[in-house]
Formats: sequence, structure tokens, C-alpha cells
Amino acid sequence: MPLKTLDYNDPDLPSRDEIKAAMLVRLPEVLRHLFPNGRQQKREFQIGSLQGEKGQSLKITMSGDKAGLWHDFDSGHGGDIFDLWAAVKGLDTQLDFPAVLRSCADWLGISPVMPSVSPERREWIYTDVSGKSLVTVKRTDGADGKKTFLPYDHVTGKHSMPEIRPLYNLPGIAIADPVIITEGEKCAQVLIDLGIPATTVMGGANFDPAKTDFSPLAGKDIIIWPDNDKAGQDYVEHLKTGLQSIKPRSLRVIIPPADKPEKWDAANAVQDGLNIQAFLNSVPQSKIHLQRYEAFSLAELIADKSPMPDDLIAPRLLTPSGMLVIGGAPKSGKSDFTLSLLTHMAAGQPFLKFTPPRPLRVFVLQAEIQYDYLRERLQKMGLSEDAIQKAGQNIHITPQLKLLLNDDGLEIIKDLIHEKFPDAPPDIIVIDPIRNVFDGGPDFGNLGENDNNAMLFFLQQRVEMLRDMINPRAGIILVHHTKKISKAMFKDDPFQALSGASSLRSYYTSGMLIFRPDEAEDVRSLHFELRNGPGIVNMHVVKRGGVWTEIDPDTQPLIRQDYSNKLKSERHRQHDQILQRLLEDAQFDQKLYTIESFSEAYEDIDGLGSQTTIKKRISVLMGKGYIKCLKTPHPLTKQTAERSKYGYLVVENMQLGQDEIDEDTGEIVTLAIAVLPTHYKDEGSGGVRQVENAQSWVYHDEEKAR
Repeated sequence: MPLKTLDYNDPDLPSRDEIKAAMLVRLPEVLRHLFPNGRQQKREFQIGSLQGEKGQSLKITMSGDKAGLWHDFDSGHGGDIFDLWAAVKGLDTQLDFPAVLRSCADWLGISPVMPSVSPERREWIYTDVSGKSLVTVKRTDGADGKKTFLPYDHVTGKHSMPEIRPLYNLPGIAIADPVIITEGEKCAQVLIDLGIPATTVMGGANFDPAKTDFSPLAGKDIIIWPDNDKAGQDYVEHLKTGLQSIKPRSLRVIIPPADKPEKWDAANAVQDGLNIQAFLNSVPQSKIHLQRYEAFSLAELIADKSPMPDDLIAPRLLTPSGMLVIGGAPKSGKSDFTLSLLTHMAAGQPFLKFTPPRPLRVFVLQAEIQYDYLRERLQKMGLSEDAIQKAGQNIHITPQLKLLLNDDGLEIIKDLIHEKFPDAPPDIIVIDPIRNVFDGGPDFGNLGENDNNAMLFFLQQRVEMLRDMINPRAGIILVHHTKKISKAMFKDDPFQALSGASSLRSYYTSGMLIFRPDEAEDVRSLHFELRNGPGIVNMHVVKRGGVWTEIDPDTQPLIRQDYSNKLKSERHRQHDQILQRLLEDAQFDQKLYTIESFSEAYEDIDGLGSQTTIKKRISVLMGKGYIKCLKTPHPLTKQTAERSKYGYLVVENMQLGQDEIDEDTGEIVTLAIAVLPTHYKDEGSGGVRQVENAQSWVYHDEEKAR
């Protein structure tokens, strides 16, 4: 069926509207052709300028009624897709619009008649998203009329199919929606030539779904156009199996018209002169529901002796399609520990007791550490040259990525992962931490991570969706904060410490807590919870020279003895500092304190710590007799401390003011007023008791007080 033409003094020129429609259908390809350095977002394409520099000042709308419209915020220029094409190609839409149309039509391959299907074509190239060749498939016809396909793997340099096979036309289907899956490269290419997003699988109707990477189709509307024969029906069943795990938005199958012959396909439809777009809009289509539920008998489960899949991180810490949550309090070292673990897994090397089956591909969505501090931390990690060499290109880490993992965030991360792993998807996807990217959805988003519904939405519609887009067999690692709980609760069930909703704990397949018993101590204890295997014994680890190592718990008393000495010394210092401050402030400033006023005055001063810490130290010192109480008014100001249970704090030899020397006589003039206690704190009951002798000071259990 011939295309309509407009009279631009060129009888072969297709119409403006037809060319524009074709350009917009293939808009992602058009923009990648014009701007190889551009960046694709979900709703817009960004580039620095019309000259193609990297940047964001020039933006092109990707979808909707404004698709193809652009504006350069630096220069102020803008227009439609023809203006953009002309500006880059050095043409002028005002002076020679037919030349612009001819240039677009030439690039599109549009001719005045529907493209014919060449029986001579014998070669199809499978590429990655950027257009890099991955596999070339050549067809040969035997003397008996039988077709033979010979694949060549450009990555390995061998005449064989790769272990994991890409889809055809990845650049074209990267952001296209919907996408048509045909049976064979010839049919797919015919539709592509018409500007219709299409793809196919490698291997024909009997392809292996388990060896085909369907992840680029995750979340899309998919239409299957099979051949009109029994093999076509089998092809649909194979596709259903392969598409099951990626969760497309919808899946439909074209029902060929009843008057079409056997083996009729998309290429035949074009040869018949059908208006393909009108045909797709009107032809009956069968909707397929992919959700599948299964139940297995006891006999089936016991009889299945097939090998278990390899753990991603053995033993059973992270399994294929599993989810590991690593929890820890701020400053517990969980991010550093996680980076060390992942780097060794990417190098294919053991870390503590954990081992990978091979060097793993790892993507880390890291939303906490800025670039310079991230590289500093990695450089201090004590990695061997061998580990760096082996893990160098296997692990990719974002520096403090600031986004929410919402619909737009998913698209951004999906594109970034495809960019960093063009040949094969990652084995592990990491989010560190959950809190910084959390999105609970439109209904529960404002409730945050503490709401069970919001957490389930995040896990199912964000984390799982990202996995399905990238690699349904990938393991997920989520790094999360913990909250403070009592030692008794932690001992009874440490995983109660995980922050947020309880639905997180019920969702993951394994958990690991990094617990630091004391901020001043280097030792961390690791606690594990596994759903898919025997438990892992708790471990004690310490970081020395940038390297995490396991230590024997029996060595803890030695470590704690050294730590105890440090604590004892610090208690001595705080003891002396509190007593000295009470004495000096009374002597030089005539100031007396209650427990509350002293804690407020000296919070975070002289290393005394918080108000709570100061109050605890004063309470201990009062119980041991170092500090007593004055329950009468201030000797000078006559102010009372009646709101305080213990009144003013008094220490031995306390006085208000100081004695002076008479300059004329040289004699000491007594001006200071002694401050004597009226009450003390009973060590046993904590109650207030009246002193019997204000001049007598007896200290109880000095070492404990210190």
C-alpha cells in the first residue's frame, strides 16, 4: 500500500505526518543517533547542547502529546523533532524543509511503498543496549529446503550461542512499550523497519526459556505474534514459561485471521500489504494470565533428587532469588563490613567463613557515603592486588545516590545497571540503606518504614520489581538500621532490634545483625537468622589494619581487661573533674549546684558527657559519700533548692569565696563561708538522711565509686 505524499517538488517524498510519526515511534533510537553522550530518563532525554556535550541543559520530551519537543535552557532554542534533526544535521527547516524530510526519511529507511521482505537476507545481529555486537546469527538453506542457523558469539569468539542469550533489537525495545515478540528475526526486522518496536528470541520456536534473558521486557505490555501453525503454538507456551518470572504488565497473543494459510506470519502480513498498525489495533488477541500457583505432593518432593542450586554466598547466607537483610546501629561498621564482604564476593574469594561459587557481579545502590569518602574507605580496606584485579569490573557502587526508589527511581537504576552490566546482569543487587531510598507508595508513603503496609509495598513493588527488571535470580541485600532495645531483649531475640515494620523480618530469607557491645571497643558480634538452611553460629570479628578477621570468643576476657583498665582510668578522671568543678565554682563564683543545674551547665564539657551520664556519675558518688546535700537556703543568696530532692551538692572542704591577706598587717582575713552538708544519700535505699556530724566525711568502697 503506497504511502501518501505531499508536493515538495519530490514525488517520492513521504508525507510530513508519516515521517514524524515514524521518528516519534523510534524516538529513543533517533536521540541515541543524534546524541551518543545523552542520558535517557523515564520521561525525558538530556544532553548538554546541540553539539552533543554531556550535560542536562537540553531536554527532549519522550512521551505523550509533547513527545519530540525540546528546549535548550542555555541558548533558549527549541522546537519539534524536525527542528532538532535539522539543527544537528546542519539543515534549515525554514529555507529547505523538504531536505529535512529527505534526511529523516533516508535515516528511517522509509520509501514510497511498503518495504518488501527480502528472501536474500541471511544474517541478523544481536546487540546490547548501546549497539555493541554480541551475537551474529546466519541462516543457510540446505538442498532439501531445510533452514540451518549458525550463531557466532562475539564475546567468546566461538561459533556457539552464549550461555545467557539476549533478545533481538535491545536498543529499540529498551524504553519502548508495548513490544511485539515475533517468531524469528526476519519477522521482527520487518516490523522494526516499519517503526514498530519488535523483538524475538535466539533459537527459533524451540528456544530454551531458561537460557534467555527476558529482563528488558519487565513491566511492559507484550504482544506475541506467532506463526500460524503448531510450532507457533508451542512457541507461545515456551514464551509464557520464560516471561513468567519478569512480571510484564500484560501479555497478549495475536489470533491469526481464519482466512490466513498455515505458517502465515508477520512478514507475510507485510507482503500482503496490510496496514500493520491498524491490523494490530483490530486483530483479536488472547490475554494470558501469567500468575501460576503450584502444589507438589510429598512423593514428588521426596523423589526430586536434583542438585541444589549453588548459594550466592555460602553457607546459605544468600541464595538465588533470596533476600539478606544486614542490620546494625549507626557507627557499628555495617556499611564497611558489607563493602568488604561484597568486594571479596566480586573477586570470587572467601571472606571470613563465607564463600561465593565464582566471582560474582555486584551492583550497590549506595545512598549514604559521598564519593571522596567512599574511595577513601575502599582504599583503606586492605584488599590484596589479586582481589582488586579480580573484582575491579565486577562490582559497581554509586556514591551517595540521592533518589527515592519510586517509579522514576526504578527506571533510573534499571538504566544505570544495564549501562554498567551490558553483557550479563548482576548476581547481587544491594540497597544501602533502606531508609534513604524508601518509598511506601501512594497509599502508605507518608507512613514511612514503620508501617507494615508501606514496608510490604516497598519490598514487593520496588525491590522485587527492580530484581525482576534486572535478573529474577539475583540475590538482594538490604542494609538497615537497628533501634535500641534492652540487653535482656537482645539476648532473648536480637532481631527484635531491626528498625521499622515487622513485615520486613517476615519477608527476608536470611538476616545478619552487626552488634557493637560498646562504642569504645573494636569487637563486633555477628548474629544470624536463616530460613533456608541450618543456622550459622554467631561470630566475633574485629577490624585490624583495614581487614576484618574472626577472633576466638575465649580471647574476649583479655580484650575486655584492657578495655576495663581504660574505663577505670576514665572514671577516675570524671570523678576528679566533677569534684573539682563543684569546689572551684563555689570558691571563685560563690555558686552552688543541684544535680539538674550542674548536669545542664557541664553537658559535653571537659569530657563529662551528656546530662544523663553526668547525673549517673553524681548519683554513684553520692551513694559512696563523696557528695552530700545542703537542704537549707544558699548561705549568701538565700535562694532555696526546694524543687530538688537532694538540694545543693556539697563536697568536702567546700567554701563560698576565699580568704584574703590584709595588705597593711599581712594577716589572713577570713572571708570565706564554709559550706557544710545537712543531709546525705543512703547508699542502700537511695533515700535522704540527715547527717549526724557535718564535719565528718566517710567514703564507702572507693574503688567502686571511681
